[in-house]
Amino acid sequence: MRFYTRLVGDVLKLTEWTSCGGCAAKWGKDLLAGLVDELPRSDDPGLIVGLAPFDDAAVYQVSDEVAIVSTTDFFPPLVDDPVDFGAIAAANACSDVFAMGGRVIMAVNVAAFPEHFPREAIVAIFDAAAAVVAEAGGSVAGGHTIRNPEPIFGLAVQGVVHPERIFRKEGARPGDVLVLSKPLGSGVALACDSDRAKVDAIAGMRTLNRRASEILRAASGVHAVTDVTGFGLAGHGWEMAERAGATFVVETHSLPLYVDTLDAARRGVKTGGDARNRQAVERHVEREKSVDVAFETVVFDPQTSGGLLAAVDPSSIDDVVTRDGPFVVIGRVESGDAGIRLV
Repeated sequence: MRFYTRLVGDVLKLTEWTSCGGCAAKWGKDLLAGLVDELPRSDDPGLIVGLAPFDDAAVYQVSDEVAIVSTTDFFPPLVDDPVDFGAIAAANACSDVFAMGGRVIMAVNVAAFPEHFPREAIVAIFDAAAAVVAEAGGSVAGGHTIRNPEPIFGLAVQGVVHPERIFRKEGARPGDVLVLSKPLGSGVALACDSDRAKVDAIAGMRTLNRRASEILRAASGVHAVTDVTGFGLAGHGWEMAERAGATFVVETHSLPLYVDTLDAARRGVKTGGDARNRQAVERHVEREKSVDVAFETVVFDPQTSGGLLAAVDPSSIDDVVTRDGPFVVIGRVESGDAGIRLV
């Protein structure tokens, strides 16, 4: 379906309405960390996961067997088509619940649009998001919309998880295998001149992490999990490595990539979020001389609706990495100073 403005009949391109889009619109990691450090902490014993330390979502225990997972994520358009935008925004917002090991049960829309923004495009965004939330196992139950010069859309998502089966960023151990459930390079793909790359990345970003989370929940020996979004593999991998006090060794030749993204990275294609991610964690990332420098771009590239990154005991790897499953092995955890080494 193609969307047209009612005034001049031109094809509607969402990215022409905004200055940046997707998870690349996030604040830099350094700025965000400083802000979070100043926020008040809760002493409520029911709050299992909050700001100290922060994780992919908040978790509140309501009974011995049930905890509520709560998260929100929203951003300006990163693609032109309203249907793609709504689906990607919903998959991205649901991802934090899956990264915590939870099940999605409900979501509410968070929306801001210019008053003259085409109504049919807004309806398409809402409909596509609702369909993805339904695919995730939940329902869109409401929302809030305000006026804004640029379009912004996302969702606040609630899920449930057993209090003793929560996935967290911390917990990776030396000897663990690192696995990833989606390709990398979505930022580069959307910024380059390859239509194949854009189509491949959009399909990946629309894909839910539900199945990946279910695979991890069914396996034993899953020690740490996060989802790879705006801070890139380097930023989110560093969060896990720092909390583990260990070195994450990333085997660059094993990284799953969206089509044409490595060639684009070799030509120097980057997004604005690349520089912010490097500023935040580049000092913690080491690249062996034999590694193609383009892999650095992919590793620092901000992802939108990226995959789940997990540290898994080697004895459980066959239960996680299957022939028809989304996970691939991308490295290992080694003893040593906290950091990331590209090999």
